[in-house]
Amino acid sequence: MAKPRSQQSGSEANLLWATVALVACAGLAAVAVAYITDYILNSFQDSQTMALIITDAGTKSDDAKLEGQLTTATQGLKACRDLGWALAVGCLGVGVAVFLRFRRQNAS
Repeated sequence: MAKPRSQQSGSEANLLWATVALVACAGLAAVAVAYITDYILNSFQDSQTMALIITDAGTKSDDAKLEGQLTTATQGLKACRDLGWALAVGCLGVGVAVFLRFRRQNAS
């Protein structure tokens, strides 16, 4: 039994909006990752960046600014990882929705 035309166009519109929202989120995530990565790379441009002592309790340096940069860089890398996972989950969700939509469409 075929669905009424208005119901089909509503589900297609929802799928379109989900795709547009995912593309917008992917674009924002890409810009955020690029900004965070640029900041991390600029933090490592310091000539004293590698002058650290690695201990069981973490890294130690005689320069407080350097320790702060390393901590910020670590947090930035974690944020990039989290953005990547969030984007992957969103893409998977939209991919499953598109797959189910086309499967239902082909079944009818």
